[in-house]
Amino acid sequence: MQQMSRNAMTAARSHLWLILLVVALLAALPSAACSGDDQGSGTITVYSGRSEDLVGPIIEQFEEESGIEVRVRYGGTAELAAAILEEGGRSPADVYFAQDAGALSALAEAGRLAPLDAELTDRLAAAFRADDHRWVGVSGRARVLVYSTERLDAPPASIFELTEPDWRGRVGWAPGNGSFQAFVTAMRQLHGDEVTERWLRGMLANDVTEYPNNSSQVQAVGDGEIDVGLVNHYYLYRFLADDADYPAANAYTDAGQAGALINIAGVGLLTSAGDNEAALAFIDFLLSRQAQQYFSEETNEYPLISGVEPRVDLPTLGSLDPPSLALTSLADLEGTLDLLRDVGALP
Repeated sequence: MQQMSRNAMTAARSHLWLILLVVALLAALPSAACSGDDQGSGTITVYSGRSEDLVGPIIEQFEEESGIEVRVRYGGTAELAAAILEEGGRSPADVYFAQDAGALSALAEAGRLAPLDAELTDRLAAAFRADDHRWVGVSGRARVLVYSTERLDAPPASIFELTEPDWRGRVGWAPGNGSFQAFVTAMRQLHGDEVTERWLRGMLANDVTEYPNNSSQVQAVGDGEIDVGLVNHYYLYRFLADDADYPAANAYTDAGQAGALINIAGVGLLTSAGDNEAALAFIDFLLSRQAQQYFSEETNEYPLISGVEPRVDLPTLGSLDPPSLALTSLADLEGTLDLLRDVGALP
């Protein structure tokens, strides 16, 4: 009987140790999945106002190197910002990848973006990140006038010339595009709503042609549909890569005014993000030398961290004369959308 009791006790101890071992192993699994040494576990959802052809390849690189799966919902920057606001704390998005600082600032003001660690945000100059660290720039872009080198001896000197009779029916724009909307927001901040409304109405009265995006304007310039388009600088280089003699060039105009806006594409971490570790790993990757080199060489944008240079034929950011305007002041996206609807530029 005593021997049976000892055997039972021994079996009980072995069973207890087995339970403790299983519990310990299970407890270790989450920390291993989230540790910096093993980011190869997890899934994040990114709402991207940047198109798949621009950022899809760098997202794939992140997935391959981290083991983290990235689910991407592509759409318009303003459209996705509105979706995040409507979804509230139920939003499946972990990261918002915006085409401009205005939409990021709007979400930050609405309390939908969480502050990022200074180690991340301090990699950039203060002009390209939020003061409260709730968003960070990833790449820079300059507003330009793309113009026909076949039909024009010289481009317009200013966006404000485009409402003059000489340019009737010769200019294109994309009022539904997030970058254009940020530019209009900058104009409102710098020149006032009255001047901005007058310019918008003048453009419409001058038979401006509407396009869905920047690329289609560059294409229209090359095809002879229009002589001038209002775009970001880097779209032209995609056409030049296929045809070095493509008949268009960029004009950097309006020094110190809205037409010379330097904006960013950037990211923010949603307050409702489920897997912050994986989401932060994604943001960290976008600010790595590898990703910044991608934006410089593949999308022809301005890299924003030191040590990575833009393509050699781009004017340096230091040589441009953008307006003295904090990018966080572009937050009134709704006011800009209302104005564009009021004048008839948007339905």
